[in-house]
Amino acid sequence: MGKITKIALVGDSTVCDYPQASRLRGWGQMLPELFDSRVVIHNAARCGMSTRIYPGELWASVLEARPDLVLIQFGHNDSHAQGNPESTDAATDYRDNLRRFVREARDAGVQPVLVTPVRRRLFDADGRPTNELAPYADAMREVARKLSAPLVDLHASSGALFSRLGESQTGDFTVNVSENPDQPGRTDRTHFTAEGARAIARLVGDALAALFPPVLCQPNC
Repeated sequence: MGKITKIALVGDSTVCDYPQASRLRGWGQMLPELFDSRVVIHNAARCGMSTRIYPGELWASVLEARPDLVLIQFGHNDSHAQGNPESTDAATDYRDNLRRFVREARDAGVQPVLVTPVRRRLFDADGRPTNELAPYADAMREVARKLSAPLVDLHASSGALFSRLGESQTGDFTVNVSENPDQPGRTDRTHFTAEGARAIARLVGDALAALFPPVLCQPNC
């Protein structure tokens, strides 16, 4: 067996692990299915997190484990209305926080990989995926460019996937009705089912295999 590649995931509820009894799945929960035993994935994403409130002690533990790569996806909760503790401004503190994540990962000898926020499964009147997270995706692209950090443009690739398949064919990708007991009956087109999470994980896996071909190879390549 070849060298083991360790990947850590840092992010929010679209990435994190959920109990098997739940319908919810994060794309990070499904990512291990794409790789063989030479790739070990530690999912340190947590529900409700943003670049502002991701726990410092959890981030420190991620870096102390010295993974080869740390994938960083935030934006959903950063985009919440100003005044919420998790919210950030795409033009200012969101960028600053991303730069800090990149700097601290590099200082720890870990390769950071920025991942633009996955699209919500929302469509406009013409059937096109909506673009409400674009300011955060654009900000992350700019940070990645200026810092020469690898980028998985999941915002673009998930948008292309939703555009190609359309609203009806992606209907089973999200839970559609919130499982949060504090929000009964609320529409939820953000959080994924196993089917949706697998589709998004495939986009991430393909991007990683393209970025790091000597290191990451999906089982059939």
